[in-house]
Amino acid sequence: MRLLIDTCTFLWIASGSPRLSDTAAATFLDRGNERYLSAASAWEIAIKHAAGRLSLPERPDVFVPRIREASGIAALAIDEESALHAGRLPGLHWDPFDRMLVAQAIVHGMTILTPDPKIEQYAARVLW
Repeated sequence: MRLLIDTCTFLWIASGSPRLSDTAAATFLDRGNERYLSAASAWEIAIKHAAGRLSLPERPDVFVPRIREASGIAALAIDEESALHAGRLPGLHWDPFDRMLVAQAIVHGMTILTPDPKIEQYAARVLW
């Protein structure tokens, strides 16, 4: 399975948070699955950190790649097809970062690892 890791899921993996569901943890740890973090999530982390809404142990430009690489998560760039698809999504959820994740999951045939019930409203595969 190709997993697209939601931003909060990535942060919970990084911190070892108990908020990560048993299903999400087991799916993430299954080395048969491919794991990806969208550039949209890295952007969201950087913006929230700069605004003082997210505390990190180090700068985002160090933290995100370090945790991503240590966790066996590949980087997923924002491609034109996904960006254009995001504009065609119904207005169920207006968070631009989440809309990009939904679009990328649909375009690239991925499953989003997220607890966000708003994302479940879309035609993307979701697992939690």
